[in-house]
Amino acid sequence: MADGTPPPGSLERALQDARAEAQMLRLLADNVPVLMALYEAGTFHCRFANEAYARTFGHTAGSVLGRTFADVIGDAAARQIQPYVDQVMQRGEAVRYERQMQGPDGRPHWLEVNLLPQFAPGQTKGPVIGAFVMINDISERRAAEAALRESEERLDKFMQATVEGILFHRGGIITDANPPLCELIGYRLEELVGRAALDFVAEDMRPKVNGVMLAGQEVRYESAILHRSGERIPVEFIVRTLERQGERLRMTIIRDMREQLAAQARIHHLAHHDPLTQLLNRAAFMERMQSRLDDAHVPPRPLALLFIDLDNFKRVNDSLGHLEGDKVLGTVADRVSACLRSSDLVGRFGGDEFVVLLADVHSRADVQAVLSALLAVVEVPVQADGRDLSVTPSIGVAMFPEHGSTAEELIQHADAAMYLAKASGRANYRFFEPELAQRAYADLVLEAELAQALTRDEFQLFYQPQIDARTGALRGAEALLRWRHPQRGLLTPEAFIDVAERHRLMLPLSEWVMREAARQSRDWHESGRAAVPIAVNLSSMQFRLEDFDRVVALVLQDAGVPGAWLELELTERMLMDDIERVPDLLQALRALGLSISVDDFGTGYTSLSHLGRLPVDKLKIDQSFVAGLPGDPKAVAITRAIVQMGQGLGLQVSAEGVREPAQALLLGEWGCNSLQGELIGPPMPAVEFERWLAARQPRA
Repeated sequence: MADGTPPPGSLERALQDARAEAQMLRLLADNVPVLMALYEAGTFHCRFANEAYARTFGHTAGSVLGRTFADVIGDAAARQIQPYVDQVMQRGEAVRYERQMQGPDGRPHWLEVNLLPQFAPGQTKGPVIGAFVMINDISERRAAEAALRESEERLDKFMQATVEGILFHRGGIITDANPPLCELIGYRLEELVGRAALDFVAEDMRPKVNGVMLAGQEVRYESAILHRSGERIPVEFIVRTLERQGERLRMTIIRDMREQLAAQARIHHLAHHDPLTQLLNRAAFMERMQSRLDDAHVPPRPLALLFIDLDNFKRVNDSLGHLEGDKVLGTVADRVSACLRSSDLVGRFGGDEFVVLLADVHSRADVQAVLSALLAVVEVPVQADGRDLSVTPSIGVAMFPEHGSTAEELIQHADAAMYLAKASGRANYRFFEPELAQRAYADLVLEAELAQALTRDEFQLFYQPQIDARTGALRGAEALLRWRHPQRGLLTPEAFIDVAERHRLMLPLSEWVMREAARQSRDWHESGRAAVPIAVNLSSMQFRLEDFDRVVALVLQDAGVPGAWLELELTERMLMDDIERVPDLLQALRALGLSISVDDFGTGYTSLSHLGRLPVDKLKIDQSFVAGLPGDPKAVAITRAIVQMGQGLGLQVSAEGVREPAQALLLGEWGCNSLQGELIGPPMPAVEFERWLAARQPRA
């Protein structure tokens, strides 16, 4: 334009460019890892701050503007930094200092602060019109420096305090060592520093040590060093690389292994010999026996394994004490060893059990000759507690390779034969019989499978319904254990309960049954599908537990069910085996809300006087009586008498094994309360039980 005024378009573009530049500067300021601010001189009002600065002091980039630095950082901090501010304002000099403050996260932070003077535009000196603040958070650096100092202090203290030798070297030249190492090899520190570390390593070990050095490995290995006197010292090296006082060094911890190796030698002897008899112990005997068996395979050479057990030795310990018992065992061990050749092995397996491996036996007659000698010498009276004491052995024999090809097989079979000898009377021997092994092996396999079945969730509960004898309404369900064996299919308890009871697997199995029944009862009650109690059969082993009532209480608590949702079934024998304890236990169980049922009633020997004082709730008529109804007069008389007796005692009466409609009709007429059996429904998995129950419900 003629008057010199810029065209409107160019002014607008200039404003846009200025705004764009301001936005760019703001973007840059907000994204650098530094806290930035500008305060004007005189008023010390904030004229600019990036987001990081404002946020650090609890503001935004907008709200911090116009505030004094005292407002922003606090009066105490302002007084602390005032000398630095004066230096910038009065002298126009840049100032750097460090200070500590509490950050927004509540933790102390170390700040490195740079104050830079602002001069008039285009000037590099003159009056200061403001001050730039640039702050770096150096907390991590300070922490790292402190950690390094602390680490070095700890290392120095460790060097002085540890009993193990410590050596530092650079390129194989010793730079430092602690007092224990100097004492170990007999040199002063000044005699070690500057010398090659390999000079103090045993010559045959130097190639390996040098290889570790050159490779820079961090390893643990055994070696040997030399004392000043020339003595060879077995040691363990633990090699590490680290920085110490800013220098990269190799550190070796040196452990004296002399005492450890001596102890290992003693342990090795103890590990292979029985401390009482000095015979081979079980592990050493088995190892050497397997070696003999390996040699005897080709060409085949027969061997005989004898398993010796002293008869009724427990009485010796109980009557004379273990000290005298140990003397007897020592004497027997000496006598057994004296009967054998140097080529035979003899060991003690523990307690009063000894094993002998006979080499070079050509027939059973050879073995029998040794057996006769052993029986004769062991039976000679032993002096114990100042008197003669007779000890007799029972011996089982397994032949190689006839009765087994491995040490484990022969031990197992000789042990089984020994039990046959004990069953035949004292001072006897028996050779292994394969039929015995088959029975024992099947029992052992089943025991192992039972233990695995619990962890593999192979057990399942089936439920058999119990209905009201008059109305047909569901009164309860009995939980019956089944095992879904992976090879043999569905098994009932008759196939495995005996083994479970013999090997104490019955306890965890019985507890699992109770817990699963409680869980199912909770499910049916909460869903409304079957709001009836579930009956659980107890094992005698479980019922004899001293704290059985506490076990039941814990099961109920864990399942979150009241006691009324479960019913416990016990046999007459279980009730009568400990009649003095049972009433209190039953009362404790009933106090938990559970009902008590006497299962298979009529087959045991419960006296009426005992029954009258036992706190039970129900009698279950054994199915052998129900099976005779209605045609067997004796079954009729017994069953009816049980029903009437139960009614007279105020007890519920239930009949199981009901298969015929005539049986159900007769029992109902007599006043039996509930029925259970194939006529009503077979034992079923929970899902099938629910379908059976749904099918009985009247349709709308």
